[in-house]
Amino acid sequence: MEFQILVATSEHHTYAQEICDLMELSAKARGTGIAKRSPEYVKMKMDEGKAIIALTDKGAFAGFCYIESWGEKFAANSGLIIAEEFRKMGLAMRVKRKAFELSRKKFPNAKLFGLTTSLAVMKINSELGYRPVTFSELTDDEQFWKGCQSCVNYDILNRTNRKHCLCTGMLYDPVEKYKHKRKTFKQYNGKYAKWLKAKADFLLEKFKR
Repeated sequence: MEFQILVATSEHHTYAQEICDLMELSAKARGTGIAKRSPEYVKMKMDEGKAIIALTDKGAFAGFCYIESWGEKFAANSGLIIAEEFRKMGLAMRVKRKAFELSRKKFPNAKLFGLTTSLAVMKINSELGYRPVTFSELTDDEQFWKGCQSCVNYDILNRTNRKHCLCTGMLYDPVEKYKHKRKTFKQYNGKYAKWLKAKADFLLEKFKR
């Protein structure tokens, strides 16, 4: 099946209620909680150009994810949801990757993070370069943590002073990734230089004969 994976706009407002209903049903089915979002909030994200939507070639809703941000320091890809009939098709990864790319474009210096209880989402995040972290490495913005109040597990988070919950925190740090790439390049470049020198020495010895 073919899917369109797009940056959502006001043209996609008609899907907002369906998205919110699906998020709630998915949370109940897993027996875990996700922060509830209203159709108005989803529409706002679409208007801001901070949402990704997946549609079938016939225009049926297939998947969704949106971006939240806190200044230029932190951003999150939240609310990843795939319609049940389109799961296990690799669509979640495609939607998440599109949201990740949009986040990097809009907030190139921000740390991207997320909270999830889903093993599938953890796997996707890992493939995108996220790593598991303690909650202390995430944003301390009260608005973000306030969004957890509608989660069924909020009492755990509250009792532990935001140190522990059933969710796993994951973080993508662009500075950390840049340092790693630079280190890898230097290592590769050094090995390549040694190989060139060894090859040159070999050829010189060969021609001397």
